[in-house]
Amino acid sequence: MATAELFEDPFDPDEYVERLAWRTHGGGTKGGPSGFNPQALYDEFVAHIQELKVFDGKLQKKIEKLEDASEREAAAHTSKVLELHKSNQVAFSHLQSLENRINYVATKVVHLGDQLEGVNTPRTHAAEALKLMRYFDEFLSDNFTSPVFIDPGKTREAADIVHKLHLIAQELPFNRFSEVKSKIVTKYHQIEQQLLGDFKEAQKNSDVEMMKDLASVLSQFKGYQHCTEAFIDESIKSGFYTRGDIFEETLNLCTKVDPLIMEIFSSPEQVMGKLVMKIYQTKLDAFVDNRLGDTTSSDREKFLQNLQILFGKTVDLSEKISHFKIGSDSNFLNKLTKGIFKPFLGSYMDTEEQFLKEKATFILQRFYDSKNHTKKQFHSGMQDIKAVITDKTNIRFGMSSTSNADAKSGETFLSQELTINLLQETKMAFGRCKTLSSSSLLPSNATRIFDIILDFLCNQHIEYATDYGLLMVPSPDPKTEPNIYFLDVVQQANTIFHLFEKQFSDTLLPLVNSSPKYSDCNQKKKKTRERLEMRLDTGIDKCMTAIIGWMKHILKSEQKRADFSSNDLLELQCTNACSSLCKYVRRVTEIFRNSLDGNNVDSVLKEFGCRYHKVIYEHLQQYTFSSSGAMMAICDVKHYNQCATILEVPFVNSLFESLHSLCNLLVVAPENMREVCSKDNYANLNRTVLHSFVQLRSDYRASRLAKIFS
Repeated sequence: MATAELFEDPFDPDEYVERLAWRTHGGGTKGGPSGFNPQALYDEFVAHIQELKVFDGKLQKKIEKLEDASEREAAAHTSKVLELHKSNQVAFSHLQSLENRINYVATKVVHLGDQLEGVNTPRTHAAEALKLMRYFDEFLSDNFTSPVFIDPGKTREAADIVHKLHLIAQELPFNRFSEVKSKIVTKYHQIEQQLLGDFKEAQKNSDVEMMKDLASVLSQFKGYQHCTEAFIDESIKSGFYTRGDIFEETLNLCTKVDPLIMEIFSSPEQVMGKLVMKIYQTKLDAFVDNRLGDTTSSDREKFLQNLQILFGKTVDLSEKISHFKIGSDSNFLNKLTKGIFKPFLGSYMDTEEQFLKEKATFILQRFYDSKNHTKKQFHSGMQDIKAVITDKTNIRFGMSSTSNADAKSGETFLSQELTINLLQETKMAFGRCKTLSSSSLLPSNATRIFDIILDFLCNQHIEYATDYGLLMVPSPDPKTEPNIYFLDVVQQANTIFHLFEKQFSDTLLPLVNSSPKYSDCNQKKKKTRERLEMRLDTGIDKCMTAIIGWMKHILKSEQKRADFSSNDLLELQCTNACSSLCKYVRRVTEIFRNSLDGNNVDSVLKEFGCRYHKVIYEHLQQYTFSSSGAMMAICDVKHYNQCATILEVPFVNSLFESLHSLCNLLVVAPENMREVCSKDNYANLNRTVLHSFVQLRSDYRASRLAKIFS
């Protein structure tokens, strides 16, 4: 039998047919092919289709009943909504009618109120005028009977009356009412003073409500400012202590009285502004003047330190006070601060400059005194002539015994400690300059400080030491091993100048940025650097010349002609001259590396390597080589080449490799000379150079080697 449960979602028709066939006897595959009965399955399908038709008819009838019920219910709801809509329209019309009646009644009430007020106001004014006339009559007759003038507890009521009488009296002619006007004015001032006294007493008793009431009454009097002044004076009197921190006390006082002022006075911003102004112009001004006035000329360092501290604290205080309502002028506190420090800020930079020069002079002199050294004057006319003669010739002018002692001791007259002291003083000066200078004067003031450190550190210290070191450079042809301590001067001068440049970048440039002084300062530093580099380059060149001179002296004094002309085979790996020279070259190279930095090391070592090669080349050109001597020369050049590798300059290595190749020509068999000279490793060498080395052979003439190069 077909039921609704068979068609529940989700409905799958294939599955439904399969399930129906499975339930039919003989309709499935349960009994195998022999058990399948198609006729039975057909009959079952026909019968089930008839059942489905009957079931469909029942469903259609049920659907029709539900649709009829739904239509009847919809009609009933529609009718009900229409009735509610009609009743809503009726209620809305009643609401509009009620609103119109309310508006009508309100209009009548307002009109009636205006009429009553029009009648009552003249009556009230008349009553008040009558009272004032009676009070005026008492002043006229000098007979005070009203309780308001007799009872001390009614001072505030009397104040209102006297204030009005005072205004009226000002309009009366003087010749007829001079006496009564005088009495009113006297009473006016009497009550005013009494109110002020009551206000002060209320402030002492911390009676805020009474102060607020009295301040409101006094606001109608001319002496209202005396009320605010009394409040300010009493607040200041009770807010500061003899040995307290005046900046902290000022902030605490403002924090304490701000809510009182807001509650008591009708114009609190003006009162708060007056309070702050009086504190600045009395307490702070006196405090600053007391701290700075005595040290202006006696102790400049202390004066500058105190000025920076006090100014910084005042600016910080102003920043904190600005959060209170003190008026609309944004520069109010800034003007007060400038007013306090104006006598000191006007001459600040001159004082700073004078102090910094004195301090720098003292630091320099203390250093030279510790070295028992008296600074010498360089670049005078005679000194310049001597320098030119020394530079262009081998003439050396005598040095004092003190200079000789300095050269022997290796004293550079440069000090990192002195530099740090000077830079520290300058750093503090830049800090004061940033704090105390206005934005318009900051770049120029910072430049003035920079000029001082540039003069004392770079000119008077570094350049003086380099000039003094240049005088100590040995002669180009030394007879003893030269003391090249000038390279220590180079190393220390570079270190000191790097410290100077660091302060220049970190401290000065932010102060002069976006101003014309920025380029000025950079130009000054650049010129100073160029002058220093020129001096150091000159000294390095002279040191290198002295080194080369000593290398020539070693070769000249220790190299024997028998080293290269003897036919005896020596067991030595190199000659004594070669050994001594290589030791010296290694020592000098180490000195160069320790004294120089950056690209300077590479360029100086390259120049030194080229000169080193030239010395060896010219030295070998002075000798005639036997076959055994040529082998010794090759051994020497090999050691020279190994020594040159510590320079780590590829170009110099190539020079010595070429020199080693040239020395190999000294041992080539005469019959093989032409073939050897045509090989690749000699192709890049000038034939004149090859010929010059072949000429050094002792068998040059006997073997007729000249034909090869003709």
